[in-house]
Amino acid sequence: MKRKFFLGFTVFLLMSILFQVRLVVCQADVKTVYNKSNDKKQQMFNYKNKQVYLSDDDIYLISQVICAESAGEPFEGKVAVASVILNRLIHPEFPDTVEGVIKQKSAFSCVKNGVIKVKPTDECYKALYTALKGNDPTNEAVFFYNPDIATSKWMINVKKSNVKPIGNHVFFVVNK
Repeated sequence: MKRKFFLGFTVFLLMSILFQVRLVVCQADVKTVYNKSNDKKQQMFNYKNKQVYLSDDDIYLISQVICAESAGEPFEGKVAVASVILNRLIHPEFPDTVEGVIKQKSAFSCVKNGVIKVKPTDECYKALYTALKGNDPTNEAVFFYNPDIATSKWMINVKKSNVKPIGNHVFFVVNK
């Protein structure tokens, strides 16, 4: 009897894992709240000791950028792209909404060229939730580029600090 139960439970567990469309576990400090102005459900995350409120639309949009900007990159590169977006979200020199950060003029090439319209993969969602847990492989970078294909002279020539190459990208903060 115990063997049948154990076998049945094991099969159930494996099937749950195999057929789960989007299983994302976030062990960050998360609380569900409602935005009073539009009654949209949001999740509150503590990211680098700051409260970050994300709606399902925000999570989807960030995941789209992760997919579009880091296709072919290692998982750490996907987490790094997510971290740049989150770092901008809490940085005083950038917009304070996800849509504002992502759609800021010339911020992300995938917005300009339309590649952002991709459907996010489970790996992109996982990368976002990994970053939300505080895993920032970029050392608080707010910019990144691919030196092999970058066309922006500003991005190439600017004085950088906290430079961190990950995959084909270089992540950094601008020296002031």
